[in-house]
Amino acid sequence: MTLLPHTTKGLILDMDGVLWTDSAPIGDLPRIFARIKELNLAVAMATNNSTRTVDQYVERLHDFGVDVEPWQVITSSLAVAEMMKRKLPAGSPVFAIGEQGLIDALKDANFELLSTDEAERAQAVVIGLDRRIDFDKMREATLLVRAGIPFFATNPDKTFPTPRGQIPGAGAWISVIVIASEVEPMYAGKPYPYILELALERLGTPKEATYVVGDRLETDIAGGQGMGCPTSLVLSGVGTQAQADAWLPKIDIISADLTALVGA
Repeated sequence: MTLLPHTTKGLILDMDGVLWTDSAPIGDLPRIFARIKELNLAVAMATNNSTRTVDQYVERLHDFGVDVEPWQVITSSLAVAEMMKRKLPAGSPVFAIGEQGLIDALKDANFELLSTDEAERAQAVVIGLDRRIDFDKMREATLLVRAGIPFFATNPDKTFPTPRGQIPGAGAWISVIVIASEVEPMYAGKPYPYILELALERLGTPKEATYVVGDRLETDIAGGQGMGCPTSLVLSGVGTQAQADAWLPKIDIISADLTALVGA
């Protein structure tokens, strides 16, 4: 039996900690998605991870036995590129710090990507997680932001999960530029609303009937609550029962994992 109320129309699922940990699926994913279909729920995946492309996520889900359409997957890279398209002229030159997910999203949005040597021409700065970050990139980003160039960021996650534990995430590197420039970026990822607004727009479901499901309180749950969506914390990732019990406002549903949530 599902823990979701019968009025539920849609789900916005986080991925890391909800659908998988590292390279291992959490539960029987084909069975879970079959159950979601049986419940007649629209579903989208929204992740703050900016390193992978939408196609890479679609392929990963396929490898786990789940077929989804690309429109159902929204990354913070895709979200920030869409946000920038709405705020900047088409073809604007931008200085980007990030990995393939961000670079491909910006290219698909028709931005001109500048190298570190060309950074002075930038009309915007955007940063996501970059595991090959260096001082030159940080220097150029700081100089541009201090000069008043618009500053965008994929997500504020302080850490990034690895098999050995948590390492510095996008938010940790962004904080260096924030401290050096005294300017906060415009964030696309959770808990900021843009990525969830994009997911709701694609699903076409009312926010009060769309559950935001995740394992991180400060991003997934805070983001869903800020949007006015009902929320569900799954305990298959980083969030704990004790943290959930202490969280305010109260979380609508707390479950062991996605299997328990949908009754798969």
